[in-house]
Amino acid sequence: MHRQRSAKIVATLGPASATAEKVGELCVAGVDVFRLNFSHGTQDDHRARLKTVRALEKKTGRPIGVMADLQGPKLRLGTFAGGKVKLAQGQRFRLDLDKTQGNRERAPLPHPEIFAAIKKGSEILIDDGNVRLEVVKRGADFAETVVTAGAELSDRKGVNVPGVVLPLTPLTPKDRSDLAVALDMGADWIALSFVQRPEDVADARKLIAGRAAILVKLEKPAAITRLQEIIELADAVMVARGDLGVELPPEDVPPIQRRIVQACRRAGKPVIVATQMLESMVRLPVPTRAEASDVATAIYEGADAVMLSAETASGGYPVEAVTMMDRIIRRVEADPGYHVALASAHLEPEHTAPDAISAAARQVAHTIRAAAIVSYTTSGATALRAARERPEVAVIGLTSRIETARRLALVWGVHSVQTADVTNFTDMVQKAVEIAHRDGFAGKGARLVITAGVPFGTPGATNVLRIAWVE
Repeated sequence: MHRQRSAKIVATLGPASATAEKVGELCVAGVDVFRLNFSHGTQDDHRARLKTVRALEKKTGRPIGVMADLQGPKLRLGTFAGGKVKLAQGQRFRLDLDKTQGNRERAPLPHPEIFAAIKKGSEILIDDGNVRLEVVKRGADFAETVVTAGAELSDRKGVNVPGVVLPLTPLTPKDRSDLAVALDMGADWIALSFVQRPEDVADARKLIAGRAAILVKLEKPAAITRLQEIIELADAVMVARGDLGVELPPEDVPPIQRRIVQACRRAGKPVIVATQMLESMVRLPVPTRAEASDVATAIYEGADAVMLSAETASGGYPVEAVTMMDRIIRRVEADPGYHVALASAHLEPEHTAPDAISAAARQVAHTIRAAAIVSYTTSGATALRAARERPEVAVIGLTSRIETARRLALVWGVHSVQTADVTNFTDMVQKAVEIAHRDGFAGKGARLVITAGVPFGTPGATNVLRIAWVE
């Protein structure tokens, strides 16, 4: 499972891809991390899927990451007497807490939090923005609006309120139940939806208590206004472009994507670009050229990973979608301009010994034309620092903790391996050489750059750099 690329692929498991055979095919095709989407399926479905991934991991001997993606609050209209209505631009339309089925003049909106947060002039978007309403009057249990963009509206369509911080926590009772299940079954990453404030991440961290890493999905414009604070509290970030694109003008999403990727790069936090990347492959065996270019753009920007959603969960061509994404990534990374772009965005190391060692490892690897950088890591911090440097060669992350190895499967350029701790320098070099050779990174006569911390096995104590030869 030696990937011929640095950027990683996240794929969502669902009805089209949940069998052991299909999961195996997806892994061979290029999946590094599997996503369990708790917005769909039962908890038992996700337990079975994670068990399938763990069985594959045991069979292949390669750490595989698993992400549990929590649904978060879902704001939806109630129902209509006829199942649907047609709204016209300029007409008045009322939203209220009355549970009576709606009609062309009004609809139930069972979310008092929305009425508490909006004000005159606020915009309410329904059905991914296909219907747009402007608030002209509001109370504690209603909003009188004018339709600024009309369309057909049917039962239980989603509601968005851009520019408003809603008094809602990302963790609903359903999410708390799903979180308990995800932690119990050993998910490596917990993806938080509907994050609006840094406090949302801090609250979730208390609940998770170190049992999994936290990935924040940036899908609310309110979160972008406090981007740096949220990144500092997260272990990784996802650019959830579909949801961002509902509450923001489409032309704003690409620069925001670039801004988030750059901010995560500076912080040394993994970042995933997600949503509609190869959307046409849900129903077709090949993507559009625009979709291929979209994936390539994320890779050129330096994203750690790109993600497939419906393409692998419910589409007709899940393995083909992963194969195509793998091909696009490898083609971009073979472009000399890709490495020039990464080098031009090279970040200054922080004034710490671990950062100094990581920066030196990248420079030494370039100077001596090393085959790989081998980083001994306990918590994963050393490998993350090495990846932050975006070296020209792979980073082999050696750790005694399977949890760390699985989490590192998401990180750019890191080939993670679980192995016993070393006790001395001779053991350190010998093990690095053996694994680099065994996994196909270094042939006889190749040189390796090795980083570690002394005392060995001490988290965050990277203070050694060594050059070794493969004999």
